[in-house]
Amino acid sequence: MSEHAVSIDVREIMRCLPHRYPFLLVDRVTELEPNVRIKALKNVTINEPFFAGHFEQYPVMPGVLIIEALAQAAGILAIKSQGERSENELYFFVGIDHARFKRQVVPGDQLVFEVTQMTVKRGIGKYAARALVDGQVACEAEIMCARREV
Repeated sequence: MSEHAVSIDVREIMRCLPHRYPFLLVDRVTELEPNVRIKALKNVTINEPFFAGHFEQYPVMPGVLIIEALAQAAGILAIKSQGERSENELYFFVGIDHARFKRQVVPGDQLVFEVTQMTVKRGIGKYAARALVDGQVACEAEIMCARREV
């Protein structure tokens, strides 16, 4: 186990993120190094509501939701790097560059998210993000998240 191994469960994730079912897409954080990186996971099951229409005969997780899950993991890294999120602030997904999809994600897969902080300037963080299944890259992108008072 890594020296940065942690176990942040879904209750703690829900204290960080405002997302709730069916849009909370991170189940657990397994490693966290503030201001550096996070490793998290999502267990993909046939019970996911999007599989009913994407696609009924060949269920595939929509790529946009994989990107959203990576953004949520980046948000957790940003929040935990700052300590905690105050009641009147949110972290918004504000940009994406160089997104590529390399493998389909299907029921029974476990997505592992690896997100590394690249830069943080004026409340906007840029992150290198990968989603893997069985060690194979399913998706990779550069993601930007911004901290905003609401």
